[in-house]
Amino acid sequence: MKRYILLIITLLWGFTTNARETYTINDNWRFFYKLETSSDYARNISLPHTWNLDALGGQGKYLQTVANYQRNLAIPANWEGKRLFVKFHGVQSVADVFINGHHVGEHRGGWTAFTFEITKHVKFGENNSLLVVVNNAYQNDILPTSSEINLYGGIYREVELIVTEQTTISPTYFGSDGVLIRQDEITNTSVSATALVWVTATLDKACDLEIVVRSPEGNAVHTRYVKSKIEEGKPIELPFTIDEPLLWSCDEPNLYTVSIGIGPRQEDVVTVTTGFRKIEYTPNSLKINGEKIPVHGVTLYHDRAAIGSAINTRHYDEDMAHINDIGANAIRSATAPHSQYLYDCCDQMGKLVWIDTPFTRAPYLSDVFYYATDKFKQNGLQQLKEVIIQNYNHPSVVMWGIYSLIWLRGDNVLDYVKELNNTAKQLDSSRPTVACSNQDGEINFVPDLIVWQQNLGWERGSIDDIKHWRENLQKQWSNLRSAVAYGEGGSIDQQTDEEKPANVDPRWMPERWQTEFHEGYTRHLANDSLFWGTWINNMFEFGSVRHTDGISHTGLVSFDRKDEKDSYYLYRALWNKKRPTLYITEKRRNMRQDSVQQVKFYSSAKEKPVLIVNKDTIKYKKSAPCQYISEPVVMHGRSSIVVTAGKLRDQHNITIGNALK
Repeated sequence: MKRYILLIITLLWGFTTNARETYTINDNWRFFYKLETSSDYARNISLPHTWNLDALGGQGKYLQTVANYQRNLAIPANWEGKRLFVKFHGVQSVADVFINGHHVGEHRGGWTAFTFEITKHVKFGENNSLLVVVNNAYQNDILPTSSEINLYGGIYREVELIVTEQTTISPTYFGSDGVLIRQDEITNTSVSATALVWVTATLDKACDLEIVVRSPEGNAVHTRYVKSKIEEGKPIELPFTIDEPLLWSCDEPNLYTVSIGIGPRQEDVVTVTTGFRKIEYTPNSLKINGEKIPVHGVTLYHDRAAIGSAINTRHYDEDMAHINDIGANAIRSATAPHSQYLYDCCDQMGKLVWIDTPFTRAPYLSDVFYYATDKFKQNGLQQLKEVIIQNYNHPSVVMWGIYSLIWLRGDNVLDYVKELNNTAKQLDSSRPTVACSNQDGEINFVPDLIVWQQNLGWERGSIDDIKHWRENLQKQWSNLRSAVAYGEGGSIDQQTDEEKPANVDPRWMPERWQTEFHEGYTRHLANDSLFWGTWINNMFEFGSVRHTDGISHTGLVSFDRKDEKDSYYLYRALWNKKRPTLYITEKRRNMRQDSVQQVKFYSSAKEKPVLIVNKDTIKYKKSAPCQYISEPVVMHGRSSIVVTAGKLRDQHNITIGNALK
């Protein structure tokens, strides 16, 4: 919450200040579709908002359309002489912004922030009309042009009104805070860095700047005053050094603040949070400050049941609780970035983050993922720049994604990938670039890191083929810095005794099949020394009208976050070293036909598990790390299954169907 009460006081009493003020303006919006004949049909809404909630889970019609968001802004008369900006943290997908009928700017791309100055069109001392026209239809010159995910439409993140003096740190530099902390040299004993400050002024040609760097304990470790020339489009560089720094790492996520003030009376102050760490990578490792980090990552999409993409901080908190519980130490922001709040959480928790740029291809032949037009290419570069610059200061962000699952088809695709990669390296040479690929070819050699997406044992081959694929990769391409990603669908509403048939109906995806898929991959890849990381697709189910029931069921957790699937507990047992796991699988398959059953369970307990079926102790074997399966057990009627390990206990009852006849 940012200054709601102060905004009311300001608007009613005309209170003002010489410093920058930021007001959240999420309330009192009026929403109506373009095709509605009158604004009289407008609904009163608050942000965040999306118009596609009815489409969730295939319940209603998915709308790709144009709609209007309108709000009044009462601007005090004594703000005259100041500069006013409106910042949008996320609008899906195209936004045209008007103030009092004047067009102040257009933004093309649905996941990054943007800011427009509205000063010259504002009527001070009066009510002003702010109108945002939003379009979520696919367009051939806006990435992504191919995607499984829903583009929900709407102003789905918060909006802010920023009030500054005439000389100010720019709120319009690619939607960022206007201050980037470049890490020049990192050692255990010293940090050399540079604050890059974009200053904008209407009259001044120079300005006085103060930089204050504070340690994680809040102590000022660097202070400096400078007078510098203001040059349009160029940052003011403020180098600084920190001796005996507290470096950021997964185990010790130390964070520094850097405050930049303008003028002797601090007419404008911007404070950013960052952390200092060194990223290194080899063909089989990712290192932070020289320490090898085995990456256990999950892919995170952008929505959830009942709210779509209109996610609040409490929803991110709930998702992070799941991610922490499973023991993942890394998050991939699939397709595009999430809210800044998520990356703030990752900074504080020591998570590693990979952020994608929306140059991606969905597995549909109807889609064209790449258009060899100047507008398409420029939009991709623009979105890449926004992704990097807006998330530049987050120490948790350790790699920039430049493409995902694209084909080497079309005019100059490879050249465009190289241009994206070079642009990322020019903007930020301290982080590696990464891509997710399921194709052969030269394209895989462009990024610094490559993540191979596999589905062996699902759409083709058997799960055991992953072993042969891995061996071939090691023989032929061990020089590539490789990781692996995998995951397939499994619905908790589909439980069956059947074995997987040769030809799978895409609508038929029992949870059991998904579990066996993940068990097979972990059996072959656990603690593998060839890869620098493993990425699971996906942490949660996500909405997709391109799937039969409106949901992609590839997540380890259901779309509404109420049910963890069996595969969730598999990774919890493998990855969570702080809390041991003991879990009996297939509890939702509690009605079975065959009287001969085998019990599977996962355990990461230090103590040896004890398995009891109907009060009889049953023998079992370890089939893979943390995976156990019993010898065949004859059951009749209702049977009780209990497994214990030290203080841990899990239990389940199943009923054999034949006994009920």
